[in-house]
Amino acid sequence: MAAIDAYWYFVLMLKSNKKTKNNIACVLWVIVTLLPSLSLAGVIKEVDSNGLITWQLVDSGLKLELVQRLPDQTRAFFQGRGFSPNIADKIASSCVFQTVGHNVSQGEDSGAVSIELGHWLVKYARVQRSLKLKETWDSEWPEGSVSAASRTAFRWAMFPTKQSFELAGDYGWGMVSFGLPPGAKFDLHIFWQMNGQIKDTWINNLECVQDQ
Repeated sequence: MAAIDAYWYFVLMLKSNKKTKNNIACVLWVIVTLLPSLSLAGVIKEVDSNGLITWQLVDSGLKLELVQRLPDQTRAFFQGRGFSPNIADKIASSCVFQTVGHNVSQGEDSGAVSIELGHWLVKYARVQRSLKLKETWDSEWPEGSVSAASRTAFRWAMFPTKQSFELAGDYGWGMVSFGLPPGAKFDLHIFWQMNGQIKDTWINNLECVQDQ
């Protein structure tokens, strides 16, 4: 039974003339049926056949998917694009997620959805910090340590720091580096704009993949 159906069933039972013990049973039934749906509202967590987790948020015109990446997967990706093993390892060990953003606005509320990663905050070990943006990575590499072609490949592979999905159905993807150690658990405070209005929410209990 859907959560909303459970709620109204609960209300009608309380208004009925059934004995108190039946009403108590009703309350217990609704707690089991309704509350789990409420606690998961907005964010769906799925685990694939490889044990990798995807968190999916749908809120105020934005659909956001955060997909765990194996450090070895990210390491191989950047070594294959000309990065040294040392630099590729540093990127891979910084909690990289594949990230997909969608404009899912509808009807009269449809409009542009804009994301700026520089506004997002990570809460880890009770401290809030910014993400490690691709511009920060690029500035850390001394001239000559990374070729121009490799830098270009890196910029294209990462999720844009600023992006606007102008129409319903628009989407984009790329990697996001949270700058945390493998195995870290953290909360993410995300911000976006929907038709120029600032929106925000938390996605809690995200997990960086262990490096094996």
